[in-house]
Amino acid sequence: MLEVRNLSVAYGKHMALQDVSIDMAEGEALVILGANGAGKSTLLKSVAGMVRPAAGASIEMLGQSLIGMPQHEVVETGIAVVPEGRGVFAALTVRENLLLGAYPRRARAQEAANLDKVLTLFPRLAERRRQTVSTMSGGEQQMVAIGRALMSSPRLLMLDEPSLGLAPVLVGELFQSLAAIRQSGVGLLIVEQNVKISLSIADRGYLLEAGRIVGQGTAETLANDPAVQNAFLGVAAHT
Repeated sequence: MLEVRNLSVAYGKHMALQDVSIDMAEGEALVILGANGAGKSTLLKSVAGMVRPAAGASIEMLGQSLIGMPQHEVVETGIAVVPEGRGVFAALTVRENLLLGAYPRRARAQEAANLDKVLTLFPRLAERRRQTVSTMSGGEQQMVAIGRALMSSPRLLMLDEPSLGLAPVLVGELFQSLAAIRQSGVGLLIVEQNVKISLSIADRGYLLEAGRIVGQGTAETLANDPAVQNAFLGVAAHT
């Protein structure tokens, strides 16, 4: 479904990504692991058309090139993004935020059906659909952000640090919802600091270090890799 080849991105003289290549199948859940500053967010922004890659890169969604495509047209290919920090419209109500997600052409005919799906997935939003988002907790605002993305009828949902700043109990609820989204057939591309819980719902993962892919494997393989455990899971590697 998504193919990224030879992706390099520079911010001035700093190379954020260097010759990164990843691929994911339709409906797959993929996690990108790496320390702060490894280039994980830049990878998502490149796919979403938010940053311009260096010459020679190839990014394709369902065989369609995304290079140079405006962000609103990237959404029309079936890609939705939940950015770090959520990016919700705090002065609007829950319902108003959600309906803004149905603006893409591909989603307008399914607006009512998608709204029902989102409110079923997040019953708390159904209860608070008229509430102003600025008065909601961080976890509830993250539900709004994910719900708004789902309103665009995505084939691929990209999430940048979805659990950031959330209490552990809310993180568990959030990832249960993401697992349900994945079971509905929507692919997930997740950048997440909580490596253990993200691997629990993923099929595969890539390790990103200093802008380069340094490893990849199934979620089970990565979760049991001593190097990954030592670097990301807080488990001392045994020699």
